[in-house]
Amino acid sequence: MKLKIIALAMLCMAFAANAQNRIDNQGRRQGHWIKTDKDGSRIFEGDFVDGKETGTFNYYYPDGTLKIRNTFTVPGRYCTHEAYDQKGHLLASGFYNQKNRDGEWKFYNAEGKLIKSASYKMGVKDGAHIIYDRNGDTVEVAYWQDNRRHGRWWKRIGEKGHISGRYEKGLMQGRLAEYDGEGRLVREGNYKDGAKHGAYRHYENGTCTVDEMWQEGTLAERKILIHTANGTVWQSIFGIAYFMPKGQNGTTIYLNDDGAKLASSDAFESISERVGHENFVIIDRKARVMANTGSIAGITKDADGRETLDLQPRPPFTIFPDEECIKMVRSLQRVDELDEQ
Repeated sequence: MKLKIIALAMLCMAFAANAQNRIDNQGRRQGHWIKTDKDGSRIFEGDFVDGKETGTFNYYYPDGTLKIRNTFTVPGRYCTHEAYDQKGHLLASGFYNQKNRDGEWKFYNAEGKLIKSASYKMGVKDGAHIIYDRNGDTVEVAYWQDNRRHGRWWKRIGEKGHISGRYEKGLMQGRLAEYDGEGRLVREGNYKDGAKHGAYRHYENGTCTVDEMWQEGTLAERKILIHTANGTVWQSIFGIAYFMPKGQNGTTIYLNDDGAKLASSDAFESISERVGHENFVIIDRKARVMANTGSIAGITKDADGRETLDLQPRPPFTIFPDEECIKMVRSLQRVDELDEQ
C-alpha cells in the first residue's frame, strides 16, 4: 500500500512538472511558468500564451517576498507595474508599453508618501515631473520633452523661498528669478542657450547690491554696492586690487587705478560675497586679505631674503605667503602660461 502511495505521489509530481515551464514545438513558452535560482528560490511566476506574458506576473526577492507585480492587459506588451520593498511597501507604480515606461509614474518612500510623479512617452521623459516632500508639499516642478527639460521650471528654496525659470531643449532660456521666504527678490538674470547673457543682479534684503553684465557665459562687468561715510557708491570689481577687514565694523578696499583707499561700513563677509570668487583669492588667511588675481605678479624676496608676494599696485602692507598661498600663486602662473600658448 505504501509503495502505491509513493508511486502515485511521484506520478503527480512528474505530471505537475510537465504541466508548467512548457515550450512548444516553435520554441515559445506556454502555460504556467515558475523560474527559480540555483537554491530553489522563486525568481518569477506567471503565465505565457505563445511566448507572451499574460495576466499577472510576480517577481520575488530571494527571501520569497514580492518584489514586482506586472499585470498585463495586452499580452507581452502593455502592463501595469508595481514595485515593492522587502517589507511590502509600495515603491513605484506605473505602466509599461513594450518594456518602456509610458504615461504617468508615481514613486513613494517607505512610509507610503508620494515623493515624485513623472510622465513618460515610450521610455523617455515627456511631460510634468513633480517632486514632493514628506508633508506632501511640492518641492520642484519641471517639464520635459524628448528626455530634455523643456518648459517652465520651479523649485522651492528653504521653507518658503523659490526659484523659477524656463528651459528650451534642455538649456535655460530667458529670465531666472529667485525669491526668499519673505517674497523678496534674491537674484534675477537672463540666460541664452544655457549661459548667462545680459543683465544679472543680486539683492540683499530687497536692495540690489551686485549688478553684472554677461556675454554668453563670460563675465563682462560686475559692480558692487559699497556703503561709505559719504553715502553709497557703485564700484567695479575690476577696479579693486585688495580688501580686508579693518577694526570691528569696517572694510578697507584698495583700488587698482591710483591706489586710493576707500573705507566701507559693510562687513568683510558681505564684500567677499559681492565680489565673487572668479577673480579674487585670499592671500593672507590670518589677516583675511583678499586680492584680485590680476594684482598678483608673483613671488619675490625682501631685503632679508624672505619670500614675499609681488603685488601690483604695491599695497601699504607686506604679505609673507604660507605654503597654501605659494601653491595658489604657482597655479595662477601656470594658467597664465597656458593662456599665452
